[in-house]
Amino acid sequence: MKRAKITIVGAGNVGGSTAQRLVAGAVGDVVLIDIDEGLARGKALDLAEAAPLYHSDCRVTGGGDYAATAQSDVVVITSGSPRKPGMSRDDLLKINTGIVRQVTEQVARHSPQAVLIVVSNPLDAMTYVAHRVSNFPPERVMGMAGVLDAARFKAFLAEALSVSVDHIETLVLGGHGDTMVPLTRSTTVGGVPVEALLPEARLDAIVQRVRDGGAEIVNLLKTGSAYFAPSASVVEMVRAVVRDEHALLPCAAYCRGEYGAQNLFVGVPAVLGSRGVERIVSMELTARERAAFQKSVDAVQELCRLIDRLL
Repeated sequence: MKRAKITIVGAGNVGGSTAQRLVAGAVGDVVLIDIDEGLARGKALDLAEAAPLYHSDCRVTGGGDYAATAQSDVVVITSGSPRKPGMSRDDLLKINTGIVRQVTEQVARHSPQAVLIVVSNPLDAMTYVAHRVSNFPPERVMGMAGVLDAARFKAFLAEALSVSVDHIETLVLGGHGDTMVPLTRSTTVGGVPVEALLPEARLDAIVQRVRDGGAEIVNLLKTGSAYFAPSASVVEMVRAVVRDEHALLPCAAYCRGEYGAQNLFVGVPAVLGSRGVERIVSMELTARERAAFQKSVDAVQELCRLIDRLL
């Protein structure tokens, strides 16, 4: 069976870690692309030499020429200016719009049938940029957000309750930022509602920590941002697409009225397969959850209006 071809644009920490996980898991052949050609080639060579130790036959190449990415099945866009201490995702809007635009033009030219997974921040807005520039069907464009946010929520809850993360089920909706909506009402630990296990104030504090999860790591690292958890989240999505898993994962998907969101990308539960987003799964929200989600949608919509003026 033909292996999937996966391009990762941006060979920094997120891109490099994603490539490593894809090769180790034998998910597909990997092409690393970066404006710093030596960085991409060096990491690709290092990974190619590690592949035998993973018992993986996946090929890894790297460079700066997008011709090498031709006919990719999935393209992961991690390019962009990283967040710095004191910088919000929104601060990155103008510079990263230009970067994602240039990258997407090249990707669309060489891999017109690919599924795009956007990681660049501000996430939901950059997914919107990739869709507008590529002119791909919206089902083949998505952003990595909810998988990461839900993983952070699970990690913090497991720590607070001293339980295995495997026993926690949760979902995070909305934009990937300060207005994200962790659904505490739908969060369970071994089937028990988390709201029955933690005091409201403690649970609220954990929810806020999830919203600040990226900034917390930025402030600790000083000169970089998170990459282990983001790369693991990307691989979860890539695997669902290339293996046609029909996996239900929260991601920034194009909404046509679902959850009240119209014509924009925002975090919702979606079924992912070889065609990208196969469908968005609807669920009932409480009045409080609907209000919080709408606030998040409004924040994403405002960024998209700014982007419309930049493109």
